Amino acid sequence: MRPLCSVSVDLARALKLRFIVQLRPVLQGRGLHSVAKSTAILLPFSLILQDFIESSYVVYLGKHSYASEPSTTDLDRVTDAHHELLGSCMKSKEKAKQAIFYSYTRYINGFAAVLEDEEAAEISKHPEVVSVSRNQISQLHTTNSWGFLGLERNGEIPADSMWLKARFGEDVIIGTLDSGVWPESESFNDEGMGPVPSKWKGYCDPNDGIKCNRKLIGARYFSKGHEAAETHDSSNHTARDYDGHGTHTLSTAGGRFVSGANLFGSAYGTAKGGSPNSRVASYKVCWPRCSDADVLAGYEAAIHDGVDILSVSLGSGQEEYITDGIAIGAFLAMERGILVVASAGNKGPDPGVVGNVAPWILTVACSTISREFTSNVILGNNKQYKGMSFNTNTQPAGKFYPLINSVDAKAANVSSNQAKYCSIGSLDPFKVKGKIVYCTRNEDPDVEKSLVVSQAGGVGVILANRLIIQQIRPRAHFVPTSVVSADDGLSILTYVYSTKSPVAYISGATEVGTAAAPVMADFSSPGPNLITPEILKPDITAPGVNILAAYTGASGPTDVPGDRRRVHFNFISGTSMACPHVSGIAGLLKTMHPEWSPAAIKSAIMTTATTISNVKQPIANASLIEATPLNYGAGHIWPSRAMDPGLVYDLTTKDYVNFLCSIGYNSTQLSLFIGKPYICPSQNNGLLDFNYPSITVPNLSSNKTTLSRTLKNVGTPSLYRVNIRAPGGISVKVEPRSLKFDKINEEKMFKVTLEATKGFKSNDYVFGEITWSDGKHHVRSPVVVKKMEVAA
Repeated sequence: MRPLCSVSVDLARALKLRFIVQLRPVLQGRGLHSVAKSTAILLPFSLILQDFIESSYVVYLGKHSYASEPSTTDLDRVTDAHHELLGSCMKSKEKAKQAIFYSYTRYINGFAAVLEDEEAAEISKHPEVVSVSRNQISQLHTTNSWGFLGLERNGEIPADSMWLKARFGEDVIIGTLDSGVWPESESFNDEGMGPVPSKWKGYCDPNDGIKCNRKLIGARYFSKGHEAAETHDSSNHTARDYDGHGTHTLSTAGGRFVSGANLFGSAYGTAKGGSPNSRVASYKVCWPRCSDADVLAGYEAAIHDGVDILSVSLGSGQEEYITDGIAIGAFLAMERGILVVASAGNKGPDPGVVGNVAPWILTVACSTISREFTSNVILGNNKQYKGMSFNTNTQPAGKFYPLINSVDAKAANVSSNQAKYCSIGSLDPFKVKGKIVYCTRNEDPDVEKSLVVSQAGGVGVILANRLIIQQIRPRAHFVPTSVVSADDGLSILTYVYSTKSPVAYISGATEVGTAAAPVMADFSSPGPNLITPEILKPDITAPGVNILAAYTGASGPTDVPGDRRRVHFNFISGTSMACPHVSGIAGLLKTMHPEWSPAAIKSAIMTTATTISNVKQPIANASLIEATPLNYGAGHIWPSRAMDPGLVYDLTTKDYVNFLCSIGYNSTQLSLFIGKPYICPSQNNGLLDFNYPSITVPNLSSNKTTLSRTLKNVGTPSLYRVNIRAPGGISVKVEPRSLKFDKINEEKMFKVTLEATKGFKSNDYVFGEITWSDGKHHVRSPVVVKKMEVAA
């Protein structure tokens, strides 16, 4: 193999070393702080350091093409080939062995290594390399929800529940790429479960007291990428979850029934996952940040171990598909029949920030459920102000307590500003004891303020927003607490200063069915998809606000540091929590329809969804704003319909590869990507004919555009007729108007023609839908169109 690195790399290294050697006497004599004062030295030295710092990279070589299950010898041979490839660049195979910290040998062909920028740039030119990308860091996207989705009613499971028909997801295997698992949680109890499925090849890493059973059948960790990218305590190598996020997502997707679940009395009931009888496996790739190198290692393990559904509640934004670790791993999982469900992100409400946009991923946005944790303030004048907190944040009804503004209770030698925000040490216990204290919110944690009041002897807290645009989310506090809007806070203060002896009490409760739902969460990342605007993202929406599930610290071993966190269940909000809801439903569908492809399961979930009307604003007590498919995708998941969709839009690996052809990837890149020779078709109508369950035309620049879709019958023989709701200013024509299916798996194509009506000048997205129905099934696809103005 020819050497890859040109002389310039070695020359650059030599020049840098020479410069630093020449500079060393200056550094030793003056110190770095003094050097910073010299512009002549600072500029070149800072640039040299910037270039000389090594970074970790993922070198992607495509897919392996083993004829059969690879042997240990095969895997070792691949590892050696990786060492040879990098060694040709570094002019030393031994240096290459030291630089490579992951060698992906089973499904993903590639490696992760610590490289200089010049070395990464040079190796990217090699004809066998698909892409070279920095070891990017992703973020984790942080109990009556199943009743809200129709799987149970009033705590009872009805005869038509999807749970019963899918045997509660019996023996389907759901994995998560997340922050690990707390295995002692009751959500992972294996009582009454049968033997582990014979196809399972995974295991549990026993470090830190981890023990698996017939429910939790796998727990592994991957940290080398994080260690290469950030400072990391290598002594804490464990699959145990010290963050809580991974335990929460895994139990939401597949946790068992646990009665009496609550957080300090709030949301008391039975916790359970979407597929309660599934087997679950945890792949810890987040510490709590998640590196691409570790994510890819987690994918490799999960695919090999035999998971059926992979839930990924993490991301870093929109990335090109062949440099995005989550997308690369998901593609290889899709090829093996594994559906990857991933969160859309929590960067809303700004448009165009949705993450995990690859079309082979089912991308999940977040909505609310019809449950609120009210904690209302009742004043002595009988006026009531709505607040939020958890159920224990309540006081005896009708028993009033003295009410004081924190500024009037400030400790000596403390500023009024510190007291205003109830900062640590700012309150005088003599003035606070036995009273409810009015505090103003700032960047400090709300819970900290309740602790300050509690330590000073206070019996309650009213926390008022400082800003009009400020979110109110319930939290567990040290004393009864109510978080109110800025306007209501001013009204309460007016009462305090206009009353001789102001009094109040706080009344908390868990209210179900009182809040409008589903409503899109304001933080849920909306589209459009900026990587491929023709693919609508997010795909689907599910509940993700104040979800109660298993958490870190449930009956763990006493010698584990995290055991001090004795919270068995906790509330978390985010698309991270919406994602495992969909993963659990996908697990039920896999149990009912093991023959369905990942695309068919995805289509069934999308085409049976229901639309969402509104988006919650990040303003307390503000009116809702209109939601669109850019917020919710196909709509809100409807499990009972998804289990019998009638028709699906199916896709194969070849369809996805042709999709990549249509967006500009060439045959050479794609041959490496899929591990075998591939030639992009010469006749390709591009993205418009890609058989996606939604229809998006982001650039209707001509007067008319025609596209096609193909439906597959997965139900009984039937005649379907189309119903059209055209986007504003757009005419929609569908041919033929009816489709007759005579047998299972029969496919029928139809064409859709979109045309801007005369005088239509909008330069924004407009929305409609196409629905095929036989009277029983309703197969709905959103239609999203943006007409671009043509310059005169």
